Amino acid sequence: MDNIYFWIIFNVFVLIMLGLDLLVFHRKAHEVKIKEALGWSAFWIGLAMAFNALIYYLEGSGPALEFLTGYLIEKSLSVDNLFVFILIFNYFKVPAKFQHKILFWGILGALIFRAIFILVGVTLIAKFHFIIYILGAFLVFTGIKMAFSKGDNELHPEQNPFIVWISQKLPFTKTSVGGKFFTRIDGKLYATPLFLVLIMVETTDIVFAADSIPAILAISKDPFIVYTSNVFALLGLRALYFALAGIMQLFHYLHYGLSVILAFIGFKLILSDIYHIDMRIALGVVGGILAISIIASLMFPKKEAPVPLPQDFEEKKEDEKK
Repeated sequence: MDNIYFWIIFNVFVLIMLGLDLLVFHRKAHEVKIKEALGWSAFWIGLAMAFNALIYYLEGSGPALEFLTGYLIEKSLSVDNLFVFILIFNYFKVPAKFQHKILFWGILGALIFRAIFILVGVTLIAKFHFIIYILGAFLVFTGIKMAFSKGDNELHPEQNPFIVWISQKLPFTKTSVGGKFFTRIDGKLYATPLFLVLIMVETTDIVFAADSIPAILAISKDPFIVYTSNVFALLGLRALYFALAGIMQLFHYLHYGLSVILAFIGFKLILSDIYHIDMRIALGVVGGILAISIIASLMFPKKEAPVPLPQDFEEKKEDEKK
């Protein structure tokens, strides 16, 4: 789908939806409850499926299957990554009512960075075919590494070079100022801790893209399919975060399922010149692995303390005051 009008119309649509989200539906900062989050999650998923149906109508079953497979992979990878967002918000003690705003601007930046990564990746693969073997090997390595890791995420902002650099260059206030990223005090511009959280979210997503972009490039070489499936997965990420934040610790086997998926996609890419795996089979494998990992997580729950949520910290502080 190399028609420039498709790109223009789609990006205008995305900007309109983001504008409505920030300026209309979430104009006032508030804590997003599970019921509201589930409603928005259903909305974004339904929108993605409607777009998938449009691709099927315009381009046929092949591109439609590529979009659906790519969307499913990106969505499942984002679920695993949401745990890191919980750690970031807990570490910086971000009030629940400001989390949506941070995720909004964080995801907007992620859309820009991923568009650049996708266009560069597609161009390199078109010019240098051997790169697909490098990407395939990287995905297999990432899958194996993920499988043997403990699955525990630790947060070390002091080891993030960009965080260290920005902390040295900008003066920061000690507390949040009404949900603002910047404020002026005695005529001098200060960054707030929320801006530091935003930088953490942005840089973390760039690291996430190292796995997700090669994975979806293994599914489709059409930049429009790759881009739109990424965009729809990211657009629903905020709602998914608030819907799953309280129960994310239940999906402890998803970590292993994703490792198998990445390895499978990597082998698919490496063998692409020798043996072509039908997209319907690839979709079935990805969906089956996800289903098995989720069912196994629910059947054999992990006996650990639940992940503390930001509101838990707020409640603890109130109890201590009493």
